[in-house]
Amino acid sequence: MTTRQGLRARKKQQTREQISDRATELFLARGFDQVTIADVAAAADVAKMTVTNYFPRKEDLVLDIGETHVDQLAAIVRERAPGRSASAALRHACLTAIAAQDQLIGFSGKAFARMIADSPALLARGRELHDARQSALADALAAETGATPEDITPRIAAAQIAGVWRVLCDEITRRTLGGESNTAIAAALTRDAVIAFDALESALGTYAVR
Repeated sequence: MTTRQGLRARKKQQTREQISDRATELFLARGFDQVTIADVAAAADVAKMTVTNYFPRKEDLVLDIGETHVDQLAAIVRERAPGRSASAALRHACLTAIAAQDQLIGFSGKAFARMIADSPALLARGRELHDARQSALADALAAETGATPEDITPRIAAAQIAGVWRVLCDEITRRTLGGESNTAIAAALTRDAVIAFDALESALGTYAVR
């Protein structure tokens, strides 16, 4: 039974990846707004309903790491080491992601960045994901510090920290579209991240220390 469930799970993951890969190929070739769900289904050799079962929104075919993106900052806070503040943990994770040229922080390549920049629908979905990530971080900070619903401190802290990540993501996109290499962008963003988190240190350096 366990083996059968494992095979079923792998099959579902393969189907999801197949749909996502074919969709990305079509979007990059034609532009997001020019491709329909029916086009994606035909390219992936599945039914249209299968596409929508895996990806309820067309935008999710592009931003298919949305759930991981939303929980990213909150997870860093929940998993931080003893003695480390939330800000310090997020600073370390940010610099690590930049050094690794991680897709989650924005290293997606010029063609992908251009596709998103040219689509109002994808830009709007990106803003929704950023907002959801900030809310998830605020919830995690509230849980970690035992804050009451009336205490706005977790929300203020989350707005500041998530805002830094958002500005850095936008800067990666700007530089990518400008034709800079990932290596050059990572070097510039490392400097910018240090500046940004240094600015937060006086306000949040001792906040939410585990």
